[in-house]
Amino acid sequence: MPFRRNQIRDAAELAYRHVVEQARRPEFFTRLGVPDTLDGRFELICLHAFLYLHRLKGDATAAAVTQRFYDTMFADFDRSLRELGTGDLSVGRQIKRMAEAFSGRIRAYEDGIGGDDAVLAAALARNLYGTAPAGAEQVADMARYLRREAAGLAAQPAVSLLAGAVAFAAP
Repeated sequence: MPFRRNQIRDAAELAYRHVVEQARRPEFFTRLGVPDTLDGRFELICLHAFLYLHRLKGDATAAAVTQRFYDTMFADFDRSLRELGTGDLSVGRQIKRMAEAFSGRIRAYEDGIGGDDAVLAAALARNLYGTAPAGAEQVADMARYLRREAAGLAAQPAVSLLAGAVAFAAP
């Protein structure tokens, strides 16, 4: 379904807001042991962005919205770095590192979703919990959450997701 430019922008921004809202849920930090740090918050946004993009992967009508989603996410990261006081000369390098990290997360989570629980748990332990290792049960709970959310998004109509209506369940 073709979208006008403003519809694409609005849909991508709405989808990104849903991703960020989900990533900020306190249960990730309190119950699931994700570090409540800049790294932990970045990792949760990457994880939920992965879920959204993974669901739309291969949908011929999704390219414009998913590209705008990606651009929106990195514009937000840029803004956040500047608000934290990162100098103009460093922002570009930081964004490049973040983009490379996100790309690596996508590959790792794709392999994890497509593989067995050990592969997914290893990807989560390395990325999501990399700065503050969690217990095996927390990693296993997070792996179950990721699989459940991937299935939940798969059940949502692509047309709704492309309009920005992303529904996540409680962690």
